[in-house]
Order: sequence, then C-alpha cells, then structure tokens
Amino acid sequence: MKRIEHRASFGGWQDVYEHASDTLGCTMRFAVYLPPQAEQEQLPVLYWLSGLTCNEQNFITKAGAQRYAAEHGVIVVAPDTSPRGEGVADAEGYDLGQGAGFYIDATQAPWSTHYRMHDYVARELPALIEAHFPVTDARAISGHSMGGHGALVIALKHPGRYRSVSAFSPIVAPSQVPWGEKAFSAYLGDDRSTWQAWDATALVATARERLPLLIDQGAADEFLDGQLRPQLLQAACDAAGHPLTLRLHPGHDHSYYFIASFIGEHIAHHARALRG
Repeated sequence: MKRIEHRASFGGWQDVYEHASDTLGCTMRFAVYLPPQAEQEQLPVLYWLSGLTCNEQNFITKAGAQRYAAEHGVIVVAPDTSPRGEGVADAEGYDLGQGAGFYIDATQAPWSTHYRMHDYVARELPALIEAHFPVTDARAISGHSMGGHGALVIALKHPGRYRSVSAFSPIVAPSQVPWGEKAFSAYLGDDRSTWQAWDATALVATARERLPLLIDQGAADEFLDGQLRPQLLQAACDAAGHPLTLRLHPGHDHSYYFIASFIGEHIAHHARALRG
C-alpha cells in the first residue's frame, strides 16, 4: 500500500492510497480522510461509494465532507467505483465497464475476472483499513446514485456489519430501470432471478436486520423518474415494515451541489449511530 496524496484539511489529512487488490486483480485507489482526533484515538469509519463515471476524487473534492468529519471525529473512506487498468474489461459508454462497477460481483465473462466490487467494498477494503489505520470496528456506509445503490445493497446483505446506512439519489431498483438492466445483463447474465440479490427493493423483503434507511432525493433530479424511482423502495419498505426516511428536496438535481447541501446532516446521522 502506497500513499500518493497527502493534504491538510480542517486539522486533519486528506490522503489517497493505492494498493494491489487480490479481489479485483488490479491496482486500486481509495481516499481516506483522517480527522484531527485520529492522532489521539481510534475512530469509527464511514465508507462512501460514488456514482457512475466517478473515482475516489469526486467525493473528496466536491462534497465538503472533511469539515463535518472533523467536527464529529469520523474517518471517511472513499474507494474508486470499479477495477481499472490494462487487461480490465471495458465498454463504450459511461454506464458499463470501468467507472461503472455497480458494487456487485459479476458472474459473466469477461467481467467476472475483475468486477467484484461488492466483495472488495464489503471485505477486502475494510480489512485493509482496519489493519493500517486507527479505527474501531464501528462502520457506516453511504453513497450517491450507483453508489447509493451499492450502500443500500451492501448494508442489507450484511446484517450487523454496519451501524447505519444512507444514500443520496440512489438507484433503488436496478432490476427495473435502464441503467441497472444494462449493467446486470452484462455482469450477471439474462436470468433476471439472479438480479434480485443485488436489488434493494427485493432485499428489504427478506432482510434479517431492520437497519433504518435514510435517503435524500432531489425533486428536480433529471434521472428521478427514469432511473431512480424512489417510490419503488418506499412501497417495498411499507410492505415489509422496514424503516425508511425518504426526503424529497425541491429544486435540487443529481449533482454534487445537492450532496454538499446535506452531507453535514448525513455525517451527523452516522456519527450518532457510530457512537451510540
């Protein structure tokens, strides 16, 4: 593991590391914000998953999260969104291949060789963080768009592993919208029954832990009706009795302006759960 960026921020350090990932079979990068409290004590961790076309840089440069992470004493880890590099399968367009890992474990060639982002985020990355940084075993997870889908699915698939979960503008029902249908067809194959294991609206029906879901969604989001459809998750949670707070914000779109407006509330929400 090699540190490749080191910048002072709000009394702490915004770092970026790269390492050889056994899970993904390539070199991966992840960002870590260490608030000032990390010099004196072990701290809980919030994992952030970014959306389509993003890498580890988008969140750390646009969201303004460092201020709130320093205020609440939370380490924030933001990995890249997919495997990268020569020999890693790719496709034309922004919504499949590199930059579009969808936080699932692919089963179809050529994707299955490298595209195991679920396993990476849920297992390999936390093991690396817990071995090398001053962290406790208290974890939270959040994300945006494709990353919001990833955060919800990973939390639902691993009861007891996370103290809290939230999402901005998540793809809540990937098996029912064009982004997800394209990605799942490629990564998982045409048998739609296998897709349900990676769809939050399906997972809440059988969830063994009723971890409350916090979702913020912009009412002026250009992808709201075609790709995001939060009402599908609301209906699934109502049917299953799963706790959901879904907040619709007038005027806000899909951009990081929206995330920056409410990231402080999300970090405060996670901090309460992580220290509770």
